[in-house]
Amino acid sequence: MTYELREQYDVVVIGGGAAGLNGALMLGRARRSVAVIDAGEPRNAPAEGVHGLLGREGMPPSELLEIGRGEVRQYGGHVVDGAVTSANPTRDGFAVALADGREVKARKLLVTTGLVDRLPEIPGLAEHWGKDLVHCPYCHGWEVRDQAIGIVATGPMSMHGALLFRQWTADLVLFTNDRLALPPEELEKLKARGTRIVDGPIERIESEDGRIRGVRMANGEFVERTVLATSSRMEARAGFLKDLGLKAVEHSSGAGEHVPADPVGRTEVPGVWVAGNVTDLMAQVGAAAAAGAMAGAQINMELVNEDTAAAVAEYRAG
Repeated sequence: MTYELREQYDVVVIGGGAAGLNGALMLGRARRSVAVIDAGEPRNAPAEGVHGLLGREGMPPSELLEIGRGEVRQYGGHVVDGAVTSANPTRDGFAVALADGREVKARKLLVTTGLVDRLPEIPGLAEHWGKDLVHCPYCHGWEVRDQAIGIVATGPMSMHGALLFRQWTADLVLFTNDRLALPPEELEKLKARGTRIVDGPIERIESEDGRIRGVRMANGEFVERTVLATSSRMEARAGFLKDLGLKAVEHSSGAGEHVPADPVGRTEVPGVWVAGNVTDLMAQVGAAAAAGAMAGAQINMELVNEDTAAAVAEYRAG
């Protein structure tokens, strides 16, 4: 079943991942008119399954989203395909413009557009993302356990990754790639646990039959690996918010850019809320969904207060 956008909603949710759908679910159950506008670019699309999510362990991401869409529609919410290009303030809320020329108005906005992963610019690396190039041991560690894993360093946080991935394999190599300087005490930790350190720049990643075969160093050395792990620079999808005066800023961790918000998702722009990876770069699916639910409940309470204030004013006038 498909839905056309109406002209006006209580809430428009921009982004149809776990955070957006769970926020819309809460709002729909609160009898709010809500529309979810989804551009169809989920961050976890390359992954075979969602992991670490109780009750949905191993489910393909697309299947999880389809279930979520059905649940939102069950409570009267609209879920539509479309890319948002801008959002502007109006007298009563916001006007949201889509790339195909449609426009929709809302009293409140919930932004759950997620993020984009910027990978190290190493030839042959990006095409393996989400398959045999992974980033999170809690998301992928079990699936690559006991394999020959290589950590491609991008900065100081890569030491953290090397310590973690050792839990899933004894055959671990850390490629510093001229991005990570290890002090003696950190080197000692790695060597004590049998992790090999390979210094120097990486020239390319070599593959065979679509799978990683190993890492070719700039000095000609070849190191066989079947799985690589690296950290991306994470950048919130938030460019369309610029007309509201809201933009992504550098995260305190140095991991990328996010849209700041308070603990329940309220941004510095009144009426605009965020949830999921657009604000919490490290959130897994369960945490993103929970944040969406919290934001949805908080938005409903704000609308309740506004409706109540309007009713009181009318009551007094009458």
